[in-house]
Amino acid sequence: MSVRRVAKRQRTDGREAPFAYAGLERIFHERGRLAVCTCLVAHTDGMTFTELQGACGLTDGNLSRHLAALAEMGIVAISKDAGQGRPTTTCRITKSGKTRFLSYIDELEAVVRDVHAGAETSDNDGRRRVPRLATT
Repeated sequence: MSVRRVAKRQRTDGREAPFAYAGLERIFHERGRLAVCTCLVAHTDGMTFTELQGACGLTDGNLSRHLAALAEMGIVAISKDAGQGRPTTTCRITKSGKTRFLSYIDELEAVVRDVHAGAETSDNDGRRRVPRLATT
């Protein structure tokens, strides 16, 4: 297992801010975009707009807006293929988008490890427990 160096953000007084998590990119830090990128990393050949919409549980408008934001940042590539009938929109994650997203996930894992390490407490009977993270 390789150890990844995490860039730590410096405070204004020059000291290290270990819980700043400089590797968290705002573009991914939204539920819809997180879902879209997760799907596209898992489907390297890409997904149609309709497949992606079903997998992520997003409306047409929501998915369109998230894809536009991700495309603007060079994270996804969108192509429209004209065939018989309606054109098919296909979405793929770019090579740099995949690298950035996986780095973001690595940073999220560091957050989870830090939360668990900091939340470790002792019960009245002396047993150590790690609380589960709540999800919404």
